Amino acid sequence: MSAPDYHPAAEPLGPRRLRKKILLLAVLPLLAALLLIALAVRHQALDLARQERALVESAYLASKEAELRHHVEMAMNMVAPVYDSGRNDAAAKAEAIRILNDFDYDGGDGYFFAYEYSGRCLVLPHQPDLVGQNLWEIRDRDGRPVVQALVAKAREGQGFFRYVWNKPTVKRVAPKLGYVIGLQRWGWMVGTGIYLDDVQATLDQLDQQGSANIAKTMGWIASIALLALILVGGSALALNLSEYRAADAQLQLLARQVVQSQENERAHLSRELHDSTSQTLVSIKLLMDSAIGQLARTLQPLPATLAQARARIDEALTEVRDISHRLRPVVLDTLGLPSALRHLGEEFAEHAEMAFFMRMHGRADDLPEEIKTVLFRMTQEALTNIDKHARAGRVDLRLIFLAGGVRLSVADDGAGFDVAAIGADPRRGIGLRNMRERVESVGGVFKVHSRPGSTRVIAQLPAEALRRFTHQIPALHAHPARR
Repeated sequence: MSAPDYHPAAEPLGPRRLRKKILLLAVLPLLAALLLIALAVRHQALDLARQERALVESAYLASKEAELRHHVEMAMNMVAPVYDSGRNDAAAKAEAIRILNDFDYDGGDGYFFAYEYSGRCLVLPHQPDLVGQNLWEIRDRDGRPVVQALVAKAREGQGFFRYVWNKPTVKRVAPKLGYVIGLQRWGWMVGTGIYLDDVQATLDQLDQQGSANIAKTMGWIASIALLALILVGGSALALNLSEYRAADAQLQLLARQVVQSQENERAHLSRELHDSTSQTLVSIKLLMDSAIGQLARTLQPLPATLAQARARIDEALTEVRDISHRLRPVVLDTLGLPSALRHLGEEFAEHAEMAFFMRMHGRADDLPEEIKTVLFRMTQEALTNIDKHARAGRVDLRLIFLAGGVRLSVADDGAGFDVAAIGADPRRGIGLRNMRERVESVGGVFKVHSRPGSTRVIAQLPAEALRRFTHQIPALHAHPARR
């Protein structure tokens, strides 16, 4: 029996297109407006953040410059008696060096340095090993010639210069603002500096706060856009939900009818093979046996070809019976699912030379025809896969009847496989997909667990699925007429 033709109620093309156009006209302007608003808000927020950063940085640097001038003035007030005396001898310069070495502030990070205009270091309290060396070519981390730039400012009288230098208290480099003045008569550059890492930290914090505020605003706009899309999409979904549900139900019914039609066709072919082809082969076998008997009674030699033909008839008869049994086992219709599964497993064990064990729990209720067929075919496919791929020595089948439904599991102790990889490869796992589709077509749940030494396929049929098939008696359940 072939599956009935299925033609879902076709919706007129015009209204469907009209609904899509209305939906697009509602969504696209809304998204465009929200996008423009988001871009404008982001641009304005970034501009305000840059202005705020520039104002804060300017204020901080102004205060740092004032602080540096104050420190240098204090140091020069202490050195002034020596320098203003007009002395240029070594003793006067040594006294000035001593004064600068003893003057520090800011917990050790504030100190004075002095260089000759030639670049020779005179005062550097935290790096005394460099004192006396010519550091004219020394550069900071960013490649700036620090001593050359500071000496240039000193030759001009005074000046500020930003660079990167070692911070004594933390033993790492940090941005620094230096301020120097020139002692022109001695040819000295004297100055100090303030580290700007606290300024940078404050600016970084401002940047983070600005970014967080922008992200929060963008998040609100995105949430509004998402909510609007959900409302519009929900409205569209509500308009079509009932139609989609009806179509989905019809497709599920069609899928079950197709499967049932295949099973009915299998049953028909099985009966035809058993009742027609098999009987014909039996008749041929009896005729050949009669011919062989006549030859034996007349003491005539038996032709070798006749004996071979007799053996081939036996093989063909066995093969036809096997095919008929595989197409639709009689025991499934006559004795029920547990006996059919046990018979299938025992045949498999004999053929594959594996140990087979079956356990059943609960009361074996009579199951609907569709459920029995699905569970039998799943077991058949699972045993076939084990025979082909598992390299197992033992198969365990469990059939459990519960108040909430029925559960079937087939386990083996073979090599196992990667379930995710098999599922992702369209060229592999066809048997697993067939089992899953069959179980899910009747409202069940199909699971696979596999690792080296243990693979288990499980079908769980809830009570709802059993009740649904128990209460319906479609015409497809009837056996098709013989052809």
